[in-house]
Amino acid sequence: MPFPYLDAPTPLAFAHRGGAADGDENTIEAFERAVRLGYRYVETDVHATADGIPVVFHDATLDRVTDGAGRISSLTWSDLRSVRIGGAALVPRLDEVLTAWPGIRFNIDIKADPGVAPTVECLRSTSAADRVLLASFSDRRLAQARALTGPTVATSLGSRSVARLRLASLTGTPVRLPASAAAVQVPPRHGRLPIVDRRFIRLAHRLSLQVHVWTIDDPAEMARLLDLGVDGIMTDRLTVLKDLYQSRGHWPT
Repeated sequence: MPFPYLDAPTPLAFAHRGGAADGDENTIEAFERAVRLGYRYVETDVHATADGIPVVFHDATLDRVTDGAGRISSLTWSDLRSVRIGGAALVPRLDEVLTAWPGIRFNIDIKADPGVAPTVECLRSTSAADRVLLASFSDRRLAQARALTGPTVATSLGSRSVARLRLASLTGTPVRLPASAAAVQVPPRHGRLPIVDRRFIRLAHRLSLQVHVWTIDDPAEMARLLDLGVDGIMTDRLTVLKDLYQSRGHWPT
C-alpha cells in the first residue's frame, strides 16, 4: 500500500466514534474502550472552535450529547472546557486524542470548512499524518485539505466523487481520482439504491482504493459485506464486529 495508514491486513475493523452503541461517542473513555477491545482503527469527527482549536465532536451543536448548548464554531476552547458529555467526559481536543494513542490509526471526518486548516496543522504538530485518513462528505472540503497536505496524507472520497465512482462501476465510463485517494467510505446503499456490490468493489480495487462501509451494526449484514469482499467495516457495536472477525480469523493479534 502507498499509504502507511493502510499497512494492515484487511478487512479492517473501525470503531465508529469510538463505539457509539455504548452510550457515549467521541470521548476519551469511548476511545479507551475501543483500544482495550483491540481496535486499531478509530473513526472520529472534527469541528473547529471559534479560536481555531480542532475538537473531536460529531454534531455542529452541543445540544444532543452534552449538558451544554450552542454551535461549536461560535464557542472558544475555554467555553468548551466546562462542557460535560454524559455528566462526566470533556469534549476532547484532536491533539489530545492523537497523542494519547500513538499506535492507533484515526479516520477523521472534517465536518465543516473552518475545521480544515486547524486539523491539518494539528497533524503536523503531532507528527500524526502517516496514521490518519481525512474524510468528508464535501468534495470541496477534501480538496481544501489535499491542497494543504499534498498527496502524502491519505484521504477518502466526497459524495460527488462517490456518485461518479458508482456510475463508472455500472457504465464503464472512465473516472479520475485525486492522488491521495486511498479509500472510498460509503453506506451499503443510498435510500433504496445499492452502492456496494461486486462491480463497485472490483472497480475500486482496480483503482487501488479500499472499500470501507459504514455504519454496520447487524452481524448478518457484516457477514454479507465481508463475503462481497469489502476492506473494512465501521460499527457502533464493537463486540459484535469483533466476535464476527474472530470467528473468521480476521481479528488482529
